[in-house]
Amino acid sequence: MTYKGIKWLILTIPTLTIGIWEYVRHEFLLPYISMELGNWLAPVMVLLVSLLFLTQLFRMIEQSQAELNRAKSVQAALEEREKLARELHDGIAQSLFFLNAQMGRMETMKLTEVPSWQKLKESVHRTNDYVRQAIANLRHAPSMNAIPWLQSVDSLMNELRRETDLRFDTAWSIPEQGLTSKEKVELLAILREALLNIHKHARAAQVQIKAIPTDTGWRCGITDDGKGFLPEDVEKAGRYGLKMMRDRARAMAWQLDIRSCPGKTAVVIQKGGDGHKKVPSDGH
Repeated sequence: MTYKGIKWLILTIPTLTIGIWEYVRHEFLLPYISMELGNWLAPVMVLLVSLLFLTQLFRMIEQSQAELNRAKSVQAALEEREKLARELHDGIAQSLFFLNAQMGRMETMKLTEVPSWQKLKESVHRTNDYVRQAIANLRHAPSMNAIPWLQSVDSLMNELRRETDLRFDTAWSIPEQGLTSKEKVELLAILREALLNIHKHARAAQVQIKAIPTDTGWRCGITDDGKGFLPEDVEKAGRYGLKMMRDRARAMAWQLDIRSCPGKTAVVIQKGGDGHKKVPSDGH
């Protein structure tokens, strides 16, 4: 019902109630009740009808107002996200672009003999990826049906779908209240790092993300069908992604299990229980 319809009902219901009551009283009830009693019953009838109908209408108005306030809050948040995205793009992202360009020139000039050059290059590329993804996250309107804190992962998967042929299969059954605010931040960072590593290095076609509650906490697994790797070799090569994931898990007292072979790599993050259980996946 529209706001205009509710307004007219509020205005007309008391009048209609009095009119109908007076008609019934004079046509059918006059031999049974006195004029004085009928006059006293008139406001009672109006009160009863008002309580029956108008309270429902007022509740509808309150709900409409609450929805309007929520819509205004969402719009304000989206405008702020767009503003932040623009500032990131105009500031940090452009600075990183120029830094990348300068590093490219140094490569062409054979000025890359510094021992820490490769680490610096990877650090700049990683930061550029993070900033680019942050801009994409801010410019993606959040889905009202999705888990709010997972919007960043959803946006990253959408961007990877556009840039590659990666297919994602997700099944998330950990309830929102099953994680603290700190746990959400740390688990999200590990998920993002795992997905970026798959994108950059795995040459995978299929990625599975499955998270389930357990008796003692929860378990989250990320698997891919890529070329695989030896974790010790990757860490020796100076890539900090796995180290960052391990450090975050250790700081939260989580168990992190990484297993890899050609055709399947599995990363399992678990809170509580046995950290060496199989990755929660379907058919793997």
